[in-house]
Amino acid sequence: MKRLLLSVCAAAVIFGAAPSLAQVGTPALDRALVPIPSPRDVPYPGAISLDMDATDIDRRIVSVRQTIPVAGPGPLVLLYPQWIPGNHGPVGPVDDIADLQITANGQPLRWVRNTVRTNAFQVEVPAGATAVEAAFKWLTPIDGSQGRVVITDEMLNIQWEKAILYPAGYYSRQITVQPTLRLPAGWQYGAALDTTSFQNGVAVFAPITLEHLADSPVFAGAHYRQIDLDPGGRSPVRLNIVADDADMLAATDAHIELHRNLVDQADYLYGARHFNHYDFLVAVSDRLGGIGLEHHRSSENSVDTDYFTDPASTLADRDLLGHEYNHSWNGKWRRPADQLTPTLNEPLQNSLLWVYEGQTQYYGLVLTARAGLMSKQQALDVLANTAASYAEDNPGRAWRAMQDTTNDPIIARRQPQPWSSFQRSEDYYREGAMIWLDADTLIREQSGGRRSLDDFAKAFFGVQDGNWDPAPYTFDDVTSTLNGVQANDWAAFLRARLDAVGPEAAGPLAGIERGGYRLVWSTTPNAYSRALNAELERVDFAYSLGLSLNNANRVTAVRWGSPAFEAGLTSGWELVAVNGRAASAATIAEAITASAGNTSPIEMMLRKGDHFRTIRFDYHGGLRYPRLERIEGTPDRLGDILAPRRR
Repeated sequence: MKRLLLSVCAAAVIFGAAPSLAQVGTPALDRALVPIPSPRDVPYPGAISLDMDATDIDRRIVSVRQTIPVAGPGPLVLLYPQWIPGNHGPVGPVDDIADLQITANGQPLRWVRNTVRTNAFQVEVPAGATAVEAAFKWLTPIDGSQGRVVITDEMLNIQWEKAILYPAGYYSRQITVQPTLRLPAGWQYGAALDTTSFQNGVAVFAPITLEHLADSPVFAGAHYRQIDLDPGGRSPVRLNIVADDADMLAATDAHIELHRNLVDQADYLYGARHFNHYDFLVAVSDRLGGIGLEHHRSSENSVDTDYFTDPASTLADRDLLGHEYNHSWNGKWRRPADQLTPTLNEPLQNSLLWVYEGQTQYYGLVLTARAGLMSKQQALDVLANTAASYAEDNPGRAWRAMQDTTNDPIIARRQPQPWSSFQRSEDYYREGAMIWLDADTLIREQSGGRRSLDDFAKAFFGVQDGNWDPAPYTFDDVTSTLNGVQANDWAAFLRARLDAVGPEAAGPLAGIERGGYRLVWSTTPNAYSRALNAELERVDFAYSLGLSLNNANRVTAVRWGSPAFEAGLTSGWELVAVNGRAASAATIAEAITASAGNTSPIEMMLRKGDHFRTIRFDYHGGLRYPRLERIEGTPDRLGDILAPRRR
């Protein structure tokens, strides 16, 4: 094809055929596409009214009507948000929008979609029109195969940016929107938006910029409860809960007090708040699609149905609220400079997600432990599991730098991967957290315990109390603030952990060992892993045979380079028998134990559809599960990090 293209171009020059070549790539539309206006930092004239009717819960349809002021006749480009904050990629589901009708003065206007930037719609505004009206249906997913479910019979999750059009040519912060939401009869709601009125199921919210509207979702439901987490505080912090059933809203005073502790511990850490109020939005549900998404003055969280009524059984959700609350400071107020784009359709860059998400992953765990929502031992077990994932034999670290994983939300769009242990996926979360543990323990060691990463947190995020206009930061801002806490070549420290691959990549264990612990291997899972695996109905032999399974004996993952990998196994196989006995977690564990230290193979029969395989594993390393062991005679810096702060 390349050779043919060169020949055509040469012929065009020789025979003067340039005009015909000008047609190449021209869209076959009924009108010319105008250039999409570049965003300008000037006020948009007037306010856009946005009315959503979310009462059709049976069919999961939201009806939307907008009135968009216009300055005069001519082409108008309306944008549907593409780069959704917190998703770190171009994932705006424009395909969920249907029945788009645009009118002016009651007359229909024919729209055409831009063929390159397909989230853009072009219309011609007629003379005399002062506004255009847009009406459409937001066809939300009915089941999980179509996308995340946001409406159930009992609750809904309105994310305004999934159902709005806005005029191109203006910064999002310069466009004012007047939102209104109609809910099913009797439903209540929580949101960071300020309510002007709520009558007969219609909530009218105060005008707000498009930038902040896209950052202010709504959780609403038939079963709703609001809890004050900061009585008498200078800026309200509220827990807004919706649930599948009313009895799921019950919570002991002691459990609620732990959530109040979370708010207190964040105050101790940062010393400033960058919101006028904050609303945790929590769905206690196995029907609404799972979510953990940060916003500046709120967060969207879905937790297990037993989260409040049986908290001891819900480890998987234990640090979710701590993580998302931390984002109000890290990622939302102080935001990476390459994330602070002028509109919701300008591409984001993710180069600093190891700060935005990695440090939040670290402090999410730390604040959860300091609040008492997680015990010290549980937090140590979490660190053990993370350290094991990124130990020296991690297959993905052999070829891919951690820095490059920050591009994954754009590259992979958070789709399932066949070989996650090798592809690395979004390792800036958990490996990023290990970098910050490394930095924290180094500061503590070099300063003789007088300073810590908490001092960085206060200096970097704990300033300008009450300001919630986003404040961008760069790599140099991070390193200079670290140097202000403890003199060190922090740029070299960070780049060695971000950019190196293979043997040169700095290992993840330095922070653990400097913290007074070492990673060791046991024949039994640590208590946290054992409980978590039971909760999530999974079986883990990742560090022995290299297999992970569900409770139905179906292989869900194979670790790259493991005995299972070398045997040619992939996810999707069903384990039928082990050493001639019916397969189960117990029989697998017994077989691995029986082969340890001798020459006896492990024989497994597997099935995929109509195909059967029998594999003999020559593995004799026994069961291997990570845990942390205290290094006697060293400071317990991890214990200090996880201990609650007191005034």
